[in-house]
Amino acid sequence: MKLLSLVVFIPLQILFVPLALLGVILVAYRQLVVSKQLGVSQTAIEVLNGRWTMHIFGIRDDKPTANLAAVLPNTSLFGLWLCLFPLWLKFKLSGTLSLYPRIPDVGAENMADLVIVRTLYFDRIIERAIGDIEQFVVMGAGYDMRAYGSFRRDGVTIFELDQAAVQEHKRRALDAAKIPSEHVRFVNIDFSRDDLFVQLSKAGYDASKKTLFLWEGVTLYLSESEVRKTMQEVRHHSAKGSILLADVYANRMVDMGKTSAGNKMLEFTGEGFGFGLNFESGWEEVLAEFVENESMSVGETFSLGSNADKGPFVAVVEMQC
Repeated sequence: MKLLSLVVFIPLQILFVPLALLGVILVAYRQLVVSKQLGVSQTAIEVLNGRWTMHIFGIRDDKPTANLAAVLPNTSLFGLWLCLFPLWLKFKLSGTLSLYPRIPDVGAENMADLVIVRTLYFDRIIERAIGDIEQFVVMGAGYDMRAYGSFRRDGVTIFELDQAAVQEHKRRALDAAKIPSEHVRFVNIDFSRDDLFVQLSKAGYDASKKTLFLWEGVTLYLSESEVRKTMQEVRHHSAKGSILLADVYANRMVDMGKTSAGNKMLEFTGEGFGFGLNFESGWEEVLAEFVENESMSVGETFSLGSNADKGPFVAVVEMQC
């Protein structure tokens, strides 16, 4: 079947080239232009598109994401299908992943794998930790749907934090997709102005309970002082044994945002890269020093692209309070 899938895939992919270009335009327009019109982050849609792709390729069962994507105005499932249909058909015929999406070995990841593998690495740590916590705080939640799927647990209070415009848009979409959300406590916050734990406390957060803080896809857009401040606040306002789970990027990722093309994209979306660490030499020691300086300890860690000469381009790290 692998040979048959290849025989079918090659001519079909050639035929789909103009359709795939149309798909790219549709997806990009919705992701960039419509998201800007709505006042929501385009990177949140990029993550959602990646997780929808994981769902249809059987990598990660995620019906809540698929249902939400079907009603969002700032993504195009039709466009995604135009881009991915030949690869999807090849996957269905062969039963194996190839090219994209794929699941590489830890350390062998590249930038095209980022959303896929980052999601899987975060999931592994959450799955291990969630049975031992009482509160789950999703910081900068965007369109993350973990609270509506397999990570929903009886006895675990879930908080989602994001800007008011983002949360209002998401809640309307949840209603349109008929996805129950009564178990989630939505906390409106402007991270640049509001006190994180004042806002959380208003929503019923209990600092005496062991908590898992999910901080995915956020640190890259903050300054080092903002990142350290958040780490300090989490440590000061959480019970012993709580976890802050985040992704920390290499300096070269920040530098990518300073290129001509990167600057134009970030200016259009109103986002900017800020914080990174030097992972080119001794990245494990660099990451440990950074975490330990804020009186936390490093738990389970995944390094993306660590086989490269310049070290990983991002690390998914469990920081234990």
